[in-house]
Amino acid sequence: MNQTKVIELGSHLRAVNWWSMMRRLPIVPIILLMPLIIFGIFGTLITPHDPYHIEPSLKLTAPAWAGGGNWSFFLGTDQLGRDVLSRLIVGARSSLIVSLCGVALAGAIGVLLGMIGGYSEGVVGNLIMRITDMQMAIPPILLALLFSAALHGGLTNIIIVIAITFWAPYTRVIRGETLSLKQRDFIALARVAGCSPGRILARHIFPNIVSTIMVLVTLQLGSAIMIESALTFLGLGIQPPASAWGLMIADGRIYISTAWWIPAFAGLAIMVTVLGANLMGDWLRDTLDPKLRQI
Repeated sequence: MNQTKVIELGSHLRAVNWWSMMRRLPIVPIILLMPLIIFGIFGTLITPHDPYHIEPSLKLTAPAWAGGGNWSFFLGTDQLGRDVLSRLIVGARSSLIVSLCGVALAGAIGVLLGMIGGYSEGVVGNLIMRITDMQMAIPPILLALLFSAALHGGLTNIIIVIAITFWAPYTRVIRGETLSLKQRDFIALARVAGCSPGRILARHIFPNIVSTIMVLVTLQLGSAIMIESALTFLGLGIQPPASAWGLMIADGRIYISTAWWIPAFAGLAIMVTVLGANLMGDWLRDTLDPKLRQI
């Protein structure tokens, strides 16, 4: 009898823990980011039409619910008769690749420089921070424009531009974390034990800054999508005939008075995705920071 009660109590506690975990999940950010993830991974498999097929007879078809709309083209067609919904779905892949790869590369550079700058003393640390200060003194969009013009756009080049633009905030924040951590007793013990600086950075400091890195990465995803869309809109990012949200806005801006749906849905996709990334970053910060964590 006692064993049965223990089993029931254990099942109840697991159910309570599961429900408590579910309540803490960031439901709204997950919902907002889910289309980007699903469309970015499975985009070409779930598009209702060929996003690159040109059909002049169907150009500027209104959305299905508007006057003159066609339910076969739920969000309408663009100036070349291409399905807007299909191009939105395929365009999510470009945003996903650029944001993830660009921010990951920027994070790798910034975290490495930040740990070295925080742990090293003297010329190396000061040089890294002076370069970081110069980088952060330049507005990100201006820096991205300069490098995009020099590299002539393209998916790979945009990833490089994002990395060059976004590494400095990582370096500044991670340097501060490293300066704080290297004063701790466990770092002093590691030095006494004969650990090399590289081993201390990799085995003792890096694991303690992972939560900070996760928050920075999430907060920068939205900024990376904004930069990519802005560069593509200006003709310095992803080039036709590829599909990208910024490119859809650029193509549709001259038709905004007669075919508002071409730029509007692409702009809405950017807004929803950036909002979801920012909310996810805020949730991670509140969850991983013990000072802000709600008990």
